Amino acid sequence: MLNVVIFGPPGSGKGTQSEKIIEKYGLYHISTGDLLRKEISGNTELGVVAAGYIDRGELVPDDIIIGMLDNKLEQLGQVPGVIFDGFPRTVDQAAALKEMLNSRQTAVSVMLNLEVEKEELVARLLNRGKTSGRSDDNLETIEKRIGVYNEKTFPVIDFYQTDGTYAAINGLGTVDEIFGRICEALDSKN
Repeated sequence: MLNVVIFGPPGSGKGTQSEKIIEKYGLYHISTGDLLRKEISGNTELGVVAAGYIDRGELVPDDIIIGMLDNKLEQLGQVPGVIFDGFPRTVDQAAALKEMLNSRQTAVSVMLNLEVEKEELVARLLNRGKTSGRSDDNLETIEKRIGVYNEKTFPVIDFYQTDGTYAAINGLGTVDEIFGRICEALDSKN
């Protein structure tokens, strides 16, 4: 299986590039946000537990999210691979994902980190806010989201560098130029 973690700060192009990766490589897209919403609306055992945390304004614990991912992989059966979107966000989540995948005799093949300078991220997100109407694409919120990413999520890069699955991708250029760099990284792991 080709299992991909796509990474990068807000505005780095993860969504755009994920779509292209899915199309070319036939990977199954797993968004932890979508998965969480589906489990809650389906009133599953894990969904009920997760809803309790959310209703109290708390983060859903990693073991609940990992359980949902494990259930989803079980449902998928044989697929060429998976692209993980929005997960892992912390080192503990990365370790839990590794353990869960190892129990299935598979692993993260590559962690793609889309690298884009802060000034470019801010410009992209402000532009997206003008065209998409997303309320979270304003300067104050953008600054906060990038700060949270750097503080909480950036350390996950060290985990994947140590694991030998890290691939830095220059996130500047046209969509196709960036995708070409991603394909080089994926093809070297496949």
